[in-house]
Amino acid sequence: MTTQTLTTRGRTDRSGATRATRRAEQARARARQRDLVLGGGRGPRVAAVTILVVLASLWLLPMLWGLITSFKAEQDAVALPLTLLPESGFTLDQYRGLFAAGNVQQWMFNSLLVAVLVTVSTLAVAAPAAFAMSRMDFRGRSALMILTIAAIVVPPQLLIVPLFQQMVSLNLVDTYAAVILPQLVMPIIVFILKRFFDAVPRELDEAARIDGASYWRLFTTVILPLSRPILAAAAIFVFISAWNNYLWPFIITTDPALMTLPVGIPNILDSYGTFYAAQLASSMVAAAPMIVVFVLFQRHIVRSVATTGITGQ
Repeated sequence: MTTQTLTTRGRTDRSGATRATRRAEQARARARQRDLVLGGGRGPRVAAVTILVVLASLWLLPMLWGLITSFKAEQDAVALPLTLLPESGFTLDQYRGLFAAGNVQQWMFNSLLVAVLVTVSTLAVAAPAAFAMSRMDFRGRSALMILTIAAIVVPPQLLIVPLFQQMVSLNLVDTYAAVILPQLVMPIIVFILKRFFDAVPRELDEAARIDGASYWRLFTTVILPLSRPILAAAAIFVFISAWNNYLWPFIITTDPALMTLPVGIPNILDSYGTFYAAQLASSMVAAAPMIVVFVLFQRHIVRSVATTGITGQ
């Protein structure tokens, strides 16, 4: 057996041992997290899992009932006594009527466009602002932080009238810009990101500064890569907020072609009166994109919440 073969086998063994050690450390970390959440003993763990299953069932039961009812005919949806399964079978008539009655596809596109642009723009503004307040020393930083916290406690309903007047003066009523621009300012996201950036060790700054890194390089190459979980969580929260926003798009848009999904669907339902199966079908259509987004990003959200809880930040 040659020396090169022995060397290669030794490196392979060390690499395998390293991977095994890393997997063992990850398993121990998951066990510690599970013990912190569910308790270390078998009894507390079973009790915690049982409570979680019951609470999850209570939360999921109305969703399941709404989903099944949306596939019922209207006479089955209002029949007494209430039954889970329809007597006349499942039907897609509610969904066909919903998509045939209004411009649902255009409203879904509008909601998606607004939510994506608001999410990207908000993070693009909030992350540098939070980094500046967390890492940079400049005059007025404390006052800027106080203003940010004060802006969090101001109810957004108080800003409706001045925002509308500003949109009128800029001739932006009934435009995408009018729907998007006022939603870009979210001080709560700045505050959350700043709190996370404050927890990043300052030694990383000092090491980067010794290497001659500027603030921008420190932000883009050190802070942002470490902040992916909190950025993902912030993105999903901003996206959901923009998608579900009803009041401001309802006030600023009158053109049906510019309406978002939460604004457009009630107009259809109002014209058809009270039909429970149709209302639940519209609710399922409005909720489906949010469920898809949550499924795609749930790993980042859970990791962010778990990390925040463990470190007590």
